[in-house]
Amino acid sequence: METEATTTKFKNPDFRPVPQPHDFHPEITVTSHDGLHFWQFMIAGSIAGSVEHMAMFPVDTVKTHMQALRSCPIKSVSVRQALGSILKSEGPAGLYRGIGAMGLGAGPAHAAYFSVYEICKKHFSAGNPNNSAAHAISGVFATVASDAVFTPMDMVKQRLQLGHGTNYRGVWDCTKTVFREEGIRAFYASYRTTVLMNAPFTAVHFATYEATKRALMEISPESASDEMLVVHATAGAAAGALAAAVTTPLDVVKTQLQCQGVCGCDRFKSGSITDVIKAIVHKDGYRGLMRGWIPRMLFHAPAAAICWSIYEAGKAFFQEINGSDGNSTVT
Repeated sequence: METEATTTKFKNPDFRPVPQPHDFHPEITVTSHDGLHFWQFMIAGSIAGSVEHMAMFPVDTVKTHMQALRSCPIKSVSVRQALGSILKSEGPAGLYRGIGAMGLGAGPAHAAYFSVYEICKKHFSAGNPNNSAAHAISGVFATVASDAVFTPMDMVKQRLQLGHGTNYRGVWDCTKTVFREEGIRAFYASYRTTVLMNAPFTAVHFATYEATKRALMEISPESASDEMLVVHATAGAAAGALAAAVTTPLDVVKTQLQCQGVCGCDRFKSGSITDVIKAIVHKDGYRGLMRGWIPRMLFHAPAAAICWSIYEAGKAFFQEINGSDGNSTVT
């Protein structure tokens, strides 16, 4: 049976399989994780991240307005009132202020994010694709690299999202003004908070994504290959929603640090997370730490579904190309 199975899979008619001893167990090793190269992970991740954030940008704008309260124009924590205030003051275009900064930052950041994740997952999983701990640890490494790339543009994006009251004419004007008036440190004022937020976010996100994807495929393994898009989208949505809910308080702190001094928002003497949390609680109570949790979940659930679907589709595309080029992934 072993010889017959080998023969049916052997594609080259010029060679014949050699019968192996009964106790022979061949080891199959993959030369590159998932058969892809580093640059292919980067391209697939870059496209996925850009589409994800651009598609969900209006929801992110509403979240930023809600989290940048108190003395800023929008005084309500209601999603409906926040959205209505933006549309009333600036029209639909107000929902897209700062999207240029997102476009500049999302691609490179997600290229770093997914490539580092895949490399770390290969290293830490030790050949076990069901190792949730390896997925979580790999996610933490990925977010540290990604945040280093994205944080400056995220700061510019959030300041522009606050509206015309910021007096910034665009991405380049905001970048120059912040650099001239506040220095390079302003671009990374929230980096520590961002990493502390995104480390658990990514750990929960990737672990939930991999576990949910595995569970969904086990439910109907015979049709899993035909429904992979649905599997990736569903697993991504579940992972995004759960991770977003868990890390909302730190996201509020990040927004406060990135928007400080803009549009009447409070300015903090230090970038201490504890000081910002105390200021939020003193001003708005503990509920202030959960401002924007609804739009945050509304953002991350579909965004993660979009991102993972496109990313996995990109990987499949490159795997097909690699196979058609005759680049064997198995040795």
